[in-house]
Amino acid sequence: MSPHTPSDQAVARHGWVQAGAAVLAAVLAMGIVAALGLWAAGAADLPDGAFPRVTAATVVTAVGGTIELSGNAGGLAESSAGLTVVPLSVTLVGALVLAAGFLRPLRHRAVAGAPELAGWAARVAVLWLAALLGLSLGARQTVSIPLGDSAVADLGDVFGISPEVGFETDLPPTLFFGLLWLAGVLVLALLVSRGAPLPGRLLRFQTSVRPAAHAMVLLLLAYVGLGVVIALVVAATRGNAAETFAVILLGLPNLMWLCLTLGLGATWEGKVDGPFGLPMPHVLDQVLRGEETTDLNLSSLAEYDGRVWWLVAVDAVLLLAAAFVMAARSPARVRAWQHAVHMAVALALTVLMICLVGRISAHYGLSVLGIGDLGGGLGGDIFLRPVLWSALGLALLWGLVTGFLGALLAHGVRRRGELET
Repeated sequence: MSPHTPSDQAVARHGWVQAGAAVLAAVLAMGIVAALGLWAAGAADLPDGAFPRVTAATVVTAVGGTIELSGNAGGLAESSAGLTVVPLSVTLVGALVLAAGFLRPLRHRAVAGAPELAGWAARVAVLWLAALLGLSLGARQTVSIPLGDSAVADLGDVFGISPEVGFETDLPPTLFFGLLWLAGVLVLALLVSRGAPLPGRLLRFQTSVRPAAHAMVLLLLAYVGLGVVIALVVAATRGNAAETFAVILLGLPNLMWLCLTLGLGATWEGKVDGPFGLPMPHVLDQVLRGEETTDLNLSSLAEYDGRVWWLVAVDAVLLLAAAFVMAARSPARVRAWQHAVHMAVALALTVLMICLVGRISAHYGLSVLGIGDLGGGLGGDIFLRPVLWSALGLALLWGLVTGFLGALLAHGVRRRGELET
């Protein structure tokens, strides 16, 4: 008889070494993507050697961490700053690499016990928290802000004022949300992968949950892939290659998943005021530019570029394809109306996720002796937030329709199980 028990063999397959490799690979992948994106955006020229720390801060925010900004301009001046944005390109790369590392030791297994999966996830979580703690401690810096040519700059020269913006990680919420992000990635990995083992008690949920989760992940990745193709064409034909690659490496999912919701008919509210603006396409900046809050939807975008109506057609095609994949991966006993319900719920949850992580809020301002209002020429104010309930309602409607049609299209596809009469 072998001296090793099955549980010992399971630990050997996914012990601390394997957990460390998975976490290290994810952190390195996110760090590389963030560094390249920031370099393309010109952040390599930041003063005071801030580039590595800004890169660490970018990785922290990509997994739900909180970065606090602070301003300092001396006793005769006042400054303020704030930033809330998730660089979803970095997030997506980290999630894919970490999920692959988590699933690799579990492959070729049909069923895994809950204690085994919990133990494996706990090892990954402990090392993930350690890595996130190290990144958080490194994500702190103070950077000097040039005043440029203005009346405030003249006053700054007279009174020796040099405005600074500092950032540091708010550790408790960062660790909490970073752990929550990890849990979401691991659970989604188990749900999406057909080859991933589940505890016996959860096998009955495979019919309704796993095909829908797989279809939604493919939908999101398809939008990102389409965005990469469009961005590369734009870079090759219109120039601005550095700006384009910065968008690809930092915020392409932010843009493409926003387009997914807009194609459904959703509305976002936003404003762009000041010298800063949203990244390409510039039509977003055109619609939102001004001092008042503006609705961002297909109608407002079409006033500047009528091609935005193609978003509806792209949504229809990709959602129908996702619904077909979902139906084709489901047992044959699942009826068309059940596919419609599964698709509607899955799409609504996907849109909810996009609405939660796709919000943008940024502000910086400086005032010297009351000159140069905090929202004025030296400052900027940008925000973008969804009209949530209408977006979710539209997602449910689109999901019902495309889910039913996808089931009809997949009717002749050979699937598991016998077709009910």
